[in-house]
Amino acid sequence: MVFGMPVKGAEDEGKEKHVPVIEGPAQATAGEAFEVTVIVGKEVAHPNTVEHHIKWVQLYGESGGKVFHIGTFDLGPTFAVPTITTKLLVEADTTLHALEYCNLHGVWASSMDISVN
Repeated sequence: MVFGMPVKGAEDEGKEKHVPVIEGPAQATAGEAFEVTVIVGKEVAHPNTVEHHIKWVQLYGESGGKVFHIGTFDLGPTFAVPTITTKLLVEADTTLHALEYCNLHGVWASSMDISVN
């Protein structure tokens, strides 16, 4: 469960194509921008056809007991490679949560902690 929503993750069948992998620094400096990339299908490429595709990737942050929406990245069914990169600014320790929606296999999620100094 992420934010009270049932999702699939690293223990589920098909994870190598579906679990969003978050790549970014384990440590950041308060107020300094850094890049975060979310990759769906890092181990095994996810098919991108009209019949089976990643529709969207969402990125959230959680810090100080508050959850904030960073972005929703809407992807087309046949030409989009489900990889997104964005820049973030955080002021305190933050947990990033990535969610992705596969039109056949539902919502999948992963998380990553970032320490801020």
